[in-house]
Amino acid sequence: MADRFIEREVWDSNRKALFINLDKSIFGSFAEIGGGQEVARCFFQSGGASGTVARTISAYDMAFSDYLYGKSPSGRYVSEERLLQMLDREYQSLVKLLKEERGRETRFFAFANTVSTLNFRKDNEAHGWLGLRFQLKPDSEPNEVVLHVRLLENDSLSQQQTLGVLGVNLIYACYYNYQYPNSFLRSLSDDINEGKIEIDMLRMKGPELNYVDNRLLAVQMVKNGMTPVSLFDRHGKVQQPADMLYRKNIMVLRGSFRPITYVGFDMLKSGFSLFKEEVGYNKESRNAAVICEITLNNLMREDQFDERDFLDRVDILSGMGQNVMVSGFREFYRLAEWFHRFRVNKIRMLMGAPTLRNVINTKYYNNLSGGIMEAFGKLFTHRLKLYIYPGLENNEDPVLTSSNIRVEKEIELLYSHLKENKYILDVKEFRKEVLPWSSHIVMEKIKSGEADWENMLPKYVSAFIKTKKLFGYRGS
Repeated sequence: MADRFIEREVWDSNRKALFINLDKSIFGSFAEIGGGQEVARCFFQSGGASGTVARTISAYDMAFSDYLYGKSPSGRYVSEERLLQMLDREYQSLVKLLKEERGRETRFFAFANTVSTLNFRKDNEAHGWLGLRFQLKPDSEPNEVVLHVRLLENDSLSQQQTLGVLGVNLIYACYYNYQYPNSFLRSLSDDINEGKIEIDMLRMKGPELNYVDNRLLAVQMVKNGMTPVSLFDRHGKVQQPADMLYRKNIMVLRGSFRPITYVGFDMLKSGFSLFKEEVGYNKESRNAAVICEITLNNLMREDQFDERDFLDRVDILSGMGQNVMVSGFREFYRLAEWFHRFRVNKIRMLMGAPTLRNVINTKYYNNLSGGIMEAFGKLFTHRLKLYIYPGLENNEDPVLTSSNIRVEKEIELLYSHLKENKYILDVKEFRKEVLPWSSHIVMEKIKSGEADWENMLPKYVSAFIKTKKLFGYRGS
């Protein structure tokens, strides 16, 4: 998938639309709901649109939308399921009507978006779904690209104009950058100033796109600054964050998971036991999500993104039934701020006692005008608590917990306040014998060929490492 050395010329949206209009082989329909018909308008304004546009439609009224595309199963009109209904109907109608007449020389496409821009009161979330179903060769099976975007401008008209540019970029990228995934991603932001949009989910599929691993695309989006976070469900499928997080109780464990050892496994197990007791958990209503989070810097090796290493970690965690998050956040308070965006019910951050020692160290907040007080104000809300799993740095020392950790004198009262009001809770049930088995110790043993590393990992993980020969394992 790597194409970091591909040079490309950056075109504005008008030039891209004209270039497509002049390509007589590309022909399709535009269906846009909620944000006007900004994408189709770009093609009309650039000139020569009769060579590209078969029809445009904007079923703005819900009754008309249901008549054309059927009722949305969830009742939501700005959703992926509604977008897919639109793409299905538009593409099938186009091919059915025009295939016999011009199917041998035409590459058909159906573009759709369903968007909510800012309302008059500016109290709604401005976001939307865009997608393209398209042929790269005449009379062939179509490919498909779907993305979710957050519109960040504080003006509805500006959001609509930006949406038009993004739609043109998407169509152009699908036809002219599909061979180069990283260039494809970067081209989506052409002619759009930084801070106007955030693309937090993108999926590609189809006969010419089967080589693309959407998980790698998702991480590249974080790396390129298109979104601060990418999420994968327990099956390894890229998900839009709001669909996984909205109104749920969240427990998140940050780590490198290279690989996950019995320590990490016990942290998840014992942490979730406390989570069920303290927060409440209803399996039937699916009101909770557990997430293993990896920061981007944990994926980099000498400033390069190791794709295979990342996929190995995700495969292991997915095989254990875990959701995975990749984020660009170093600080826990920034991660907490991001979760609050989705109106989650309660957040529980699970961490080891040595990590807590860093979290409460004032030197890490010198860049903030309010120092550690500002950071803690963002971290400790009424919805967030820390679960502290004990640490054991060597067998001679006592087990480290939130109660015996060293606290700087200037924040002793603040720390006591957090402890007394149960913002910081110790995980009581744990396996003391596994505490020394950290990931870096396991990695050293694997590389040096010591046989006892397998005893430090769940059997599924050790078997996976041996079968795939991961992390430097060379076999017996």
